[in-house]
This record gives sequence, C-alpha cells and structure tokens, in this order.
Amino acid sequence: MSVENAMIGNLGGKLLVGLVGRNILASRSPWLHEQEGVAQGLHLTYTLFDFEARGWTRDELPRLLDAAQLIGFSGLNITHPFKQDVIAFLDALAPSAEKVGAVNTVRFENGRRIGHNTDVTGFAESVRRGLPAAKLDRVVQFGAGGGGSATAHALLGLGAGELILVDADAERRARLAAQLAQAYPAARIMDVSDGQAHVAAADGVVNATPVGMASYPGTPFDTAALAAAQWVADIVYFPLETQLLRDARQRGCRTLPGSGMAVFQAAGAFDIFTGRMADRDRMVASFDAAAVSPAQAA
Repeated sequence: MSVENAMIGNLGGKLLVGLVGRNILASRSPWLHEQEGVAQGLHLTYTLFDFEARGWTRDELPRLLDAAQLIGFSGLNITHPFKQDVIAFLDALAPSAEKVGAVNTVRFENGRRIGHNTDVTGFAESVRRGLPAAKLDRVVQFGAGGGGSATAHALLGLGAGELILVDADAERRARLAAQLAQAYPAARIMDVSDGQAHVAAADGVVNATPVGMASYPGTPFDTAALAAAQWVADIVYFPLETQLLRDARQRGCRTLPGSGMAVFQAAGAFDIFTGRMADRDRMVASFDAAAVSPAQAA
C-alpha cells in the first residue's frame, strides 16, 4: 500500500496532525492531542503512521512528508528512529531543533517544512516536577541518539555539572559530546562505550535508549550497581514501569518514568501545531485518565 493511499480517509478533520515512527500503535499521543483539542473547541484528528505495522522502509519517509503536506496536515510528530533522519527532508530548523540536532515536531507552514524540538523542554519540565531538588553534579546517560541529545541538553540546561554519555556508536556519542561541550563550556562532558563502571558514582542515571520498550525488553546496564541515594529516569513509557525503573525502585532510588516527557513534549507540539497554548496540567490528567495502553516514548 502506498503512503498516499494509506492516508486517504483522514481528510474529515479540520486540523490534521500525526505521529511517524516504528512500533507506535499503542501511543497515547492521539488521545492527548485530541482530548486537548476538544477542551479548546478544536476538531483535531491525530493519525499514527507506524512504519513497522505498514511494512514501510525508511525510503517512505520523504513520501510520507510529501503526502501529509499535500493533503493539508498542520504537522507531524516524529519519534524513534527518525528524529535525525527527518532533518534531510526539511526546509529549515527552528532554534530548538538546530541546537539539539534532532526533530520531534514538523510544522507545515506556507509551503515549507519547519523542524522543531519539544523533547528538551518536555524532559526538563518532567525532571522539575518529578525529581525536585535532584542532585545533578554527576549524571550518567545511556543513549546518544535523537532522544538522548534532547535529554542531555535538558540536563545541562538544568545545571548538570558532569555528564557521561554512553553509547555503542563511537561516532554518534563523540559528535554529541562535542556539540554539548561547545554549547555548555562550563560543564564536563565525557563519552564512553561502556558506562557500567560509572553508574555507582553518579548522582543519577538516565536511560535515553529504546531498551525497556515492549519490543526491546531488559535494562541498559546491570542495575545491581544502583544505590538508594541515586535517582533514575527513563524516557520509555511503554511499559510505564520499565524493568530499569522497577529495579531502581526496589533498590530505594527515586525514579522518573517517561510519561512526564511524553506529556510535556506533546503539549509543546500542540502549541506549535495549533498556535494555542496547551494546558499542561490538563494534559497530565488526560494521560493518567486514558483508558488505552501507553506506547514507546514518542
């Protein structure tokens, strides 16, 4: 089935938006955006474009953007694994995306495609609300991809003193480390291939990898290294309690699930799509009240 044919039938909504990614069929993004639309008197339709379920390859990404733009979508959210791939098919990046080097929101406006990033502010707000007064002197982060770039910027923006980036892809982690060092010269940035030895000495640990999703079970490191004085954050929200968070809680750690980032990045995207300000507290309540199961962090 072609991208164009798959999208026919979504033309009834007055404001069309959607989510592009893999393994996203249980995402709460449609519920969050559509419920906020109802609350604000908007007829908003949010469609999922799951490349895995549709049997699409990465080559369909530019065709999907073309089709969405052609039939009048206001924009698209972008999630794993396309947050960096999509940049090649955009006309411009907003400062939020240019700084991070990753896009999770594309706005179609005046015939152009503008990439934005609401993951940074989404994760930062989640940390402020869910881990108040968390110590940030030394943080270990697993993952240096599109999501990891956003969480790293958020952590350093919140005042993290030292950030240790862990990723098996040497080029990717070195590139992100160099970018962060330039943007935050007062911070200490280190990139390593194996972060296990650094976990015990950290104030907190962030999982910004897909590990922990329903389709990627497990933990990104051996959680036996965790101690009760530490905090642990995950950007995965399907399941809401990942194995990592469950292990961390059992060891007495403060934990932060991926739901906060999911909600607050969605609120930022809603602002961009509609030109209106989403009610953050209402969207948190909407997420909690959703009758559907959550999905991989979007």
